[in-house]
Amino acid sequence: MATKDYVKRGRSPKPAPIKAKASHKGKKIPSTGFPTKWAALAVILVCGLIVGLFFLSGTDVPETAPVTPAAIIIKPQPVKTDTNALPPKPEEKWRYIQELENKKVIVPILTPKQVVAKDKPSKPYLLQCGAYHSQAQADERKATIAFQGLNSQIKVSTNDRGTWYRVVLGPYKDKRLAMNDQNKLQKNGISPCAIWFWQ
Repeated sequence: MATKDYVKRGRSPKPAPIKAKASHKGKKIPSTGFPTKWAALAVILVCGLIVGLFFLSGTDVPETAPVTPAAIIIKPQPVKTDTNALPPKPEEKWRYIQELENKKVIVPILTPKQVVAKDKPSKPYLLQCGAYHSQAQADERKATIAFQGLNSQIKVSTNDRGTWYRVVLGPYKDKRLAMNDQNKLQKNGISPCAIWFWQ
């Protein structure tokens, strides 16, 4: 039996290179590079733009000339004005402004005793925390006030509506002291309490 060479058989022959057919004989194929005509035109446009901007800016090239003493012209300097200076005072149309400027006010001078007498009333104050028809109710209110650390008293008064038992605190020389006790009682639920002059 004959031996077969499978290695040579399995190889396929190499294909031959394909040659491009020359369809345009004698004609030049255009190059894919940037044409020189367009490059020249772009350079001219850029230079024209720069020159145009220079002339539009209005800046002239300064010419340097030798400076001689005769060529120096002394320009008068403007007078400096103070920007913070106030304008002149306008004339007033009204008379009361002049009257008020020329009016004198006389303030009486008080001695310290007169000031104290003027500020403080001559009567002392009392704090009344209830008026009842029965003495038992007045004693009960007096006891609740005593639990707050304040001393009160019961004043009896009679009028056309009958006898009244008033629970009062005081006398106070200053109204501020009476207001302090009133606020203390109000915080602890004892109200209403009114401040009156002592009678």
